[in-house]
Amino acid sequence: MRFTLSVLYLAIAAAIPAFAQQAAVPKQTPVVENCVVQYINKVDVPARAEGSLTEMRVDEGVTVAKDYVLAVIDDTAAKINLALKQAEEKEAVLNATNEVNLNDAKNSEQLAKAEAEAYEELRRERAIPYWELEKKKLEADRALLRIDLAEMNKSIAEVQAFGKRQELALAEYELKRRQIVAPWDGFIESRRAQLGEWVQPGTPILTLIQMDKLRVEGDIDALESRRIVKGTKVEVKVFDIGTSSSSEQKPIKGILGYVSMEIDLNGRHRVWVEIDNVKDDGVWRYKPGMMAEIKIP
Repeated sequence: MRFTLSVLYLAIAAAIPAFAQQAAVPKQTPVVENCVVQYINKVDVPARAEGSLTEMRVDEGVTVAKDYVLAVIDDTAAKINLALKQAEEKEAVLNATNEVNLNDAKNSEQLAKAEAEAYEELRRERAIPYWELEKKKLEADRALLRIDLAEMNKSIAEVQAFGKRQELALAEYELKRRQIVAPWDGFIESRRAQLGEWVQPGTPILTLIQMDKLRVEGDIDALESRRIVKGTKVEVKVFDIGTSSSSEQKPIKGILGYVSMEIDLNGRHRVWVEIDNVKDDGVWRYKPGMMAEIKIP
């Protein structure tokens, strides 16, 4: 009996350090690996019209704002057509707002009506033949029809003016298509076309990249990521080029903006976090291609 109790005590004593060691092991958190800074937006800005490239207003390395005109395709014909459509639209508006014919028709109707009433009085006095009175009555009715005709012509002129406004808008659009503009604030990475080159719709002119916001992408083990969802709070550090440590850098707080539903051949999910970029002495601090780390607290 004493031997059995001694063995039991020894077993418990041996198990206590193991339990203590297991309790001392910190809880493992999912690890995001292979993290690298990537572009969010990078686009080859294309031509939208056919013609010769007559202006290149930017060069490589320039930062531009949204809607800034980067280049211009020959717009001589488009400007001439726009001037023509402006004149036609102005003429159509003048016709649509012209009420001279309508007012003349109304005045003529009043005169014809007065004459017909006067001829009725003369007819009662038998001073004029019957057909003279009927003629004046028909002229009064005809004057009423002239009012209807004038009103209809005015309505037609208003419709024509609307059509000319649309033609003018189309001419303005055709002119605008010959201006190659920045779709968002960005950095000119490279020029793809040269001044004087003949381009067609879709021809790449410039490569524009967004630098004020970037994305840190990595992958995480599919089994560990079951509790990791979009919106999870994380901390991001970006390494300087040629280093493997960013211990001196203050972590960037963010949230997971994406967790892939697809598992790759290595059993991992793709995840990413958006970060705001800043400038140091006019130079962007973070650049696409830099290594990084994502920590999930």
